[in-house]
Amino acid sequence: MLAAGVHGILSGPALQRIADSPMEMVLITNTTPVDEKLARLPDKLRPLSVASLLGEAIRRIHENSSVSSLFV
Repeated sequence: MLAAGVHGILSGPALQRIADSPMEMVLITNTTPVDEKLARLPDKLRPLSVASLLGEAIRRIHENSSVSSLFV
């Protein structure tokens, strides 16, 4: 079983619940600090970098190009 989260805050008992769950992996974006969370659940959490997406959005804004086309 897989799960995904866009903005992995994972506060309170969230990490323990994930650890105790049958989920094999939870994908989370690195839009918040994830290092401490990864250290606690290295086998179940997988970070996805948003760096290239943000970089491309910045480039398009600078060049006055479409940003919305990144998301359609």
